[in-house]
Amino acid sequence: MSILSQFWYCIQTSLFPYLEEEIGPLTEKQKELVKVLELVRIEEYVKNPWWSRGRPLKDRKVLARAYIAKMVYNFPTTKDLIDRLETDRALRQICGWEKKGEIPSESTFSRSFDEFSESSLPSHVHEAMIKKFINTRIVGHISRDSTDIMSREKAVNKPKDIAEPRPRRKKGRPRKGEEVMSKAPSRLERQVEMRLCEILSELPKACDFGFKKKNGKSYYWKGYKLHIDWADGEIPVSMLLTSASLHDSQAAIPLAKMSAERVVNLYDLMDSAYDAKQIEEYSAVLGHKPIIDCNPRRGKKFKMDPAEKRRYDERSTAERGFSLLKESFGGCTVRVRGYKKVMTHLMFGMLALTALRLWNMLV
Repeated sequence: MSILSQFWYCIQTSLFPYLEEEIGPLTEKQKELVKVLELVRIEEYVKNPWWSRGRPLKDRKVLARAYIAKMVYNFPTTKDLIDRLETDRALRQICGWEKKGEIPSESTFSRSFDEFSESSLPSHVHEAMIKKFINTRIVGHISRDSTDIMSREKAVNKPKDIAEPRPRRKKGRPRKGEEVMSKAPSRLERQVEMRLCEILSELPKACDFGFKKKNGKSYYWKGYKLHIDWADGEIPVSMLLTSASLHDSQAAIPLAKMSAERVVNLYDLMDSAYDAKQIEEYSAVLGHKPIIDCNPRRGKKFKMDPAEKRRYDERSTAERGFSLLKESFGGCTVRVRGYKKVMTHLMFGMLALTALRLWNMLV
């Protein structure tokens, strides 16, 4: 909090007066963008690519700042961003371009976006920002949930698993000396012992069809599924993008591993989709108190303890966070295709969202 307070003091007393003296009065949206850019500092993580022939490449640091501006203003397309940059002198200068003629073409924006996707730039910046501003304090609750991400690309057909038929044996107790084939461990059981990089490489990431039930009604979509651990105050701590068909429980353990490396929290709040013994035990191993809604298997339903129920109600943080992402930071305007590009688009929105929620902690 002291670091944030110092940032805010410098912005209020030095940066805003300097900018208004140089480029004129700032609107509330422009001040919001300045706060986000000053907290994220994405230009410190960007390296301009080396070139030897032809026309010099456009400055990638300025392009990265422009992509954050796109999310703060919630422009649905890059063309809308370019049109606004050409008419809004203050916005253009905040991003880093002095003259209208310096603004790159749409194709240059696209090439730089490909480079940011290959390097996972916004994901690395977000991780560094979380470790810098939240790692020093204890987070009360981590609310784990997922949401649908619609995509405009062709769904990939799932490969059919052709498993070798297991030899049949007679029912009943095995004979003396007879070897019985043990059941293969489930993905959750394997994830507990695996390293994070191994788990992430195993999770499906192709575009396909997902299914959920909302208010008792079936809901289908084509695209991906975004899994996020939210800290109190709608601050996203860690996130994963997977195929839409992946069950929520399969992303719980990798999310827990990622969040444990970034913050220290006390409670893990999850809905009934995460009601599995392995998830509960792993949360306890990390030193957390898991509070998971009971999945009514076989018609049985168990009531929560009143104190746990009160804490479980804090899980609405995830619902508010997803709503904020989709309505204000590009979660519903995915125009790119492919796992890496979709993740990069969402992560630019996450950077803007995280920065603004961190500023709200000072209010």
